[in-house]
Amino acid sequence: MRRREFLGVLGGTACTWPLSLRAQHSPKVPKVGFLGNSTAVLEANLVGPFRNGLRELGYEEGRNILIEYRWADGDYQRLPGLVDDLLAANVDLIVTAGTPAALAVKKATTSVPLVMVAVGDPVGSGIVPSLSRPGGNITGLSSIAPDLEGKRLELLREVAPKASRVALFWNPTNFFHAVSLQQARAGAQTLRIDLQLLGVSTPEELDQAFAAIVRTRPDALLLLADRVFLHNRVRIMEFAGQHRLPSVNAYRELVEAGGLMSYGPSYEEMHRRAAIYVDKIIKGANPGELPVEQPAKFTLVVNLKAAKALGLDIPPTLLARADEVIE
Repeated sequence: MRRREFLGVLGGTACTWPLSLRAQHSPKVPKVGFLGNSTAVLEANLVGPFRNGLRELGYEEGRNILIEYRWADGDYQRLPGLVDDLLAANVDLIVTAGTPAALAVKKATTSVPLVMVAVGDPVGSGIVPSLSRPGGNITGLSSIAPDLEGKRLELLREVAPKASRVALFWNPTNFFHAVSLQQARAGAQTLRIDLQLLGVSTPEELDQAFAAIVRTRPDALLLLADRVFLHNRVRIMEFAGQHRLPSVNAYRELVEAGGLMSYGPSYEEMHRRAAIYVDKIIKGANPGELPVEQPAKFTLVVNLKAAKALGLDIPPTLLARADEVIE
């Protein structure tokens, strides 16, 4: 069952973006660039809420709004070229998910508005100087929250009390992972857990990480929030199941693919709310004066089927806190 709540107040603005898209001044149909990190199929659960959000605001794709989609197929090295492609298509604004995509747009343009979604630390990564007044051509939604990785490790310890060694997948090309690793190390020290850091930035590097796990035989697996892991979720979760590794991560999609638990903000809700920013910018708002929204609700998803296969009993107290249980 799902019990979702998302609280957040989007600051209003009376300013007009210089590249105003106001319909009353021009019959032009606004064109939005949507830059996805994975594929259309694997990100359908994110694109769907974004489209629903637009429909709720009166937009019908192909009639009064156009969307140009570009997909990185889980390869961040493709992002700069995809951004250039969107700019060449003369999009009026760009929507992205995650830190690498937002950074790629920031480097490419200071004029085309950017609505970023699920960026870990927009200030720390240098995307915006302030959450309340991001300035320039950028606004959107952040997934930043204190001690997320420590909380995920605590969840692992609740389910697997004897786990003392945890393999951690991180992406060296993801700027925000420097912050996430700090959180993970602090949490591991408190819980007396040894972390095995495995850097994975491409699908090919997964084989090396898998081989390292087979050699060292850790007790569990923690995956930082990254689209490479989301894109390769079936492959990763099949490996975890074969080697009886309880796992915790940021995305419910990995739990649906056979993982044990996920804990984090609702990325679906973030994409739905991204439509609000798109609407405001189309109507003339200055993106730099639209505050960056932070998540107020976090979702815990537990896979009882995976727990049974791993021979684990989920504590009733943890199940009581779960927002969704997969049976």
